[in-house]
Amino acid sequence: MIISIFSTVLRPMNKSRTTVTEFVLLGFPGSWETQVVLFSLLLVIYILTLLGNGAIICAVTWDQRLHTPMYILLGNFSFLEIWYVSSTVPNMLASFLSKTKTISFSGCFLQFYFFFSLGTTECLFLAIMAYDRYLAICCPLHYPTIMTGRHCATLVSLCWLAGFLGYPVLIFLISQLPYCSSNIIDHFLCDMDPLMALSCAPAPITELVFYTQSSLVLFLSITYILTSYALVLRAVFQVPSAAGRRKAFSTCGSHLTVVSLFYGTVMVMYVSPTYGIPTLMQKIVTLVYSVMTPFVNPLIYSLRNKDMRCALKAVLYGMRSSQHS
Repeated sequence: MIISIFSTVLRPMNKSRTTVTEFVLLGFPGSWETQVVLFSLLLVIYILTLLGNGAIICAVTWDQRLHTPMYILLGNFSFLEIWYVSSTVPNMLASFLSKTKTISFSGCFLQFYFFFSLGTTECLFLAIMAYDRYLAICCPLHYPTIMTGRHCATLVSLCWLAGFLGYPVLIFLISQLPYCSSNIIDHFLCDMDPLMALSCAPAPITELVFYTQSSLVLFLSITYILTSYALVLRAVFQVPSAAGRRKAFSTCGSHLTVVSLFYGTVMVMYVSPTYGIPTLMQKIVTLVYSVMTPFVNPLIYSLRNKDMRCALKAVLYGMRSSQHS
């Protein structure tokens, strides 16, 4: 129902000037054999991503020891990652085996909207996860009274609302631009730069607002994360015992690894100039933060966290027991 409403809204109003009814996503170049290999590889990664993040959600849901703000945020983050990777990969998989590689006009802008909304939500989630670690390490006595279940639920809700309410107007305005020169997008998803390159009429204000908003989200969230961890490091180095310092570092190491992987690649695409970067390299960088990051996140969090490893083992053991019974 919601998708059909979006599709109706995103139909071009100015039909006399807009002749494009679908776009062609070229994706990754190569022969038919190469496309089949890429399809198989991406399908495996997608399935493992769903299974890995789904396992974390199940572990957080079923294990009472993980009903703490840190793990509740992690479970919601894994839920977000499932949707984030699903906004691009199914269409990529279909494109690999398609001869036309087309996507409808409304489908393109729906993907554009969900991809950026979920990406913004991910930035905000990483920020509140850093906030949670800051409170736990720098304010341990006040942590239980500040990071209550209600406060945690409020932060999660605000992340989702802010992520999905930030782009509808801008993407609607972009969808109403006339696309009459070409419908070929040299990418595997509908992104800002290739869409603006196909528009017959410049929209400098809309483009400026879009990139300013995206840059602000990135810079403000990464600045907050780095500031939080600077305070965390200062507090950790004041811990007298080496065992205490190792425990504090272990709880933050996984999150810092994810932050570095995600923000490092996103900033290459949306903050640094991309004009001199080859198109294939832009596709690879986009693939890293949109597909590979959700894939490795469960591995990073499970391998570096003892409680999560134990909970995942319990989930797997429960699944095996139910199958045998």
